[in-house]
Amino acid sequence: MGKTLWKGLFPATPRHLTGSRAWSIAFRTLHLAAFGLLLGGHAFAVEADNLLPTLYLTILSGIGLIALEMYAVGLYWLFLGKGLMVLAKLGILLAVPFFWEQRLALLLVVMVVASVGSHMPARYRHYSLLHRRVIGPEESLHPAVVSRRPAAAAVVDIEDGRPERR
Repeated sequence: MGKTLWKGLFPATPRHLTGSRAWSIAFRTLHLAAFGLLLGGHAFAVEADNLLPTLYLTILSGIGLIALEMYAVGLYWLFLGKGLMVLAKLGILLAVPFFWEQRLALLLVVMVVASVGSHMPARYRHYSLLHRRVIGPEESLHPAVVSRRPAAAAVVDIEDGRPERR
């Protein structure tokens, strides 16, 4: 069970889910619409209780988007540029209850982070801080490991006047 869970959380290569593109488009469209209504509601001082359905829809569609991304690359997603941008947005959103009077400004900052994150070049969106490289769709996600000794090695003898140690 432990190995299976580990492989699920940290797959060797990116996985593909049939229909994931369609699901991604559906979740993203729903997410943008719900967040737009939520942002507009706060901009026009709609009662917070009346905005709860759009808040819940935004959260659920966001969870759907994250689930699709994490299915593909597991927890490695948290170290990709696009995952880090989502974590930044979540961090800002967690500040809203504590800074309620500044919620509109915070939501606008979230929108800017989302826009930049969605449109930044792939070399940043798919860059992994963990791997220190861009992760392509068919690349190995595991760090390179030397599994055998090198075929040849060089030995350098330096005379420094000290007794030889072996």
